[in-house]
Amino acid sequence: MRIQKYKKWIAYILVLLCFWSGTGQNVLAAPEEVLPGGMPFGIKLACDGLVVVGFTEVVTDNGTCMPAFDAGLRINDLIYSINGERVSTSEEFAGKIENSSEAVEIQYKRAGEKYETTLKPVYSPADGKYKTGMWIRDTTAGIGTVTFIEPETGVFAGLGHGICEQNTGDLLPMGQGTVVGVTITGVSKGISGRPGELKGYFTEEKNGVLLGNTSSGVYGVLSKIPYAQVPEDKVPVGCKGDVQTGEAYIWCTLDGDHAEKFDICITDIGSETNGNFCITVTDEDLITRTGGIVQGMSGSPIIQNGKLIGAVTHVLINDPTKGYGIFIENMLAAAE
Repeated sequence: MRIQKYKKWIAYILVLLCFWSGTGQNVLAAPEEVLPGGMPFGIKLACDGLVVVGFTEVVTDNGTCMPAFDAGLRINDLIYSINGERVSTSEEFAGKIENSSEAVEIQYKRAGEKYETTLKPVYSPADGKYKTGMWIRDTTAGIGTVTFIEPETGVFAGLGHGICEQNTGDLLPMGQGTVVGVTITGVSKGISGRPGELKGYFTEEKNGVLLGNTSSGVYGVLSKIPYAQVPEDKVPVGCKGDVQTGEAYIWCTLDGDHAEKFDICITDIGSETNGNFCITVTDEDLITRTGGIVQGMSGSPIIQNGKLIGAVTHVLINDPTKGYGIFIENMLAAAE
């Protein structure tokens, strides 16, 4: 009995050890059956450094300037150290800049390559501080939907797309990621030209860790599986060849703590979707309540002919009843 009690924690620790030792690339290697998701999860993501997200002019006694831009830094550069000392939060960065007039050496990455530049902050009389004229980001947070869970290990995947920088659309480089509980409180209905979204809040409960942020979704390990929220038993994992145009259904949570089943139709495969497929919401209940696909539903599992074949990813801005799905095969390949 005691062994059974700790079995899940043992598996959880083993998967993390594999990841940290550099051998964790196969934690999602082609499972044959999985538990469908449909439940929401909260994401708290710490970037692997400080991401440059914008620039602004600094007003000085001698005019205006943008020291960071003039030093050669650009949007989406990743600053990882100052004068050779690691920085991982905006507070650490500000502490090294705002009270010193000295030039600093900035070490940063651009497209995976390392660079270094000299940045000299300028004094802003209005703020009473030295400024760089640069906006940076160190963390992000959001709500998504779990696509599937591998019950033997607690490994899961969700979102169906990456967590990206809003201004550039580039993947955020992940440092540490935490999975937290979410309570859905309502829905902002989508209309043409304005996507809707699930409304909710994070709970204090930490449910696991994120191991990867890929263009095809996020994946990680849950410390415990929310069996009370799992909508159905294990289903086989389908391949691209199993996907057909026609009827299918999704699982997603619109309120409370239980996933609901809604009908969709797969309308196009591959030709107009960058290798994935188009979907249309046909369930009148879902259309009435949400307008169709809304933000926060990304990752909702798509089941067709008894197999998990993909996940909801994006909505069409001008028609919230239409959107895109990603093949589960593509999610698994990105995770590996």
